[in-house]
Amino acid sequence: MSPPEQVVLLDDDGRPVGVADKATVHGPTTPLHLAFSCYGFDPAGRLLVTRRARGKRTFPGVLTNTCCGHPAPGEPLEEAVQRRLDDELGLAVTGLRLVLPDFSYRASAGGIEENERCPVFVGTVVGEPRPRPDEVDSYEWWTWDRFLAAADDATSELSPWARLQAPLLDAELRVA
Repeated sequence: MSPPEQVVLLDDDGRPVGVADKATVHGPTTPLHLAFSCYGFDPAGRLLVTRRARGKRTFPGVLTNTCCGHPAPGEPLEEAVQRRLDDELGLAVTGLRLVLPDFSYRASAGGIEENERCPVFVGTVVGEPRPRPDEVDSYEWWTWDRFLAAADDATSELSPWARLQAPLLDAELRVA
């Protein structure tokens, strides 16, 4: 049996102050902790959009960016992104780069709060997704414009963090 997954707790300035069991940290009031988001594009520039598994404790069944997760204590963020892409979707990534290093958000649904410092990465995914059903219900390849439109549409099923990240990410991608 593997040990429980740990998340890195942060102070208000984003400095590590401890660790907590991931299974117990998310609740009605969640302490600030370190996470990440990844936006994986195919070589044609389409974004891999995933639907979170309906059995997930936080934001089940919502559409979102390619992959999200938490680095283990001491694990470099880039390695955590690569690990989660492989674990959730069976994918590798090339050209991984940090685009929004200071992104943070707070959001609640179903009595569970997310409170994360969540650096945002982009990269090119390699291969065809093989999603784990306990992580991802389904996936689609979207144009970036379709994703931006969903982020701007209050009635879409897009996750709250993806809605907040999309315009910030768009501004960065247009400069790059």
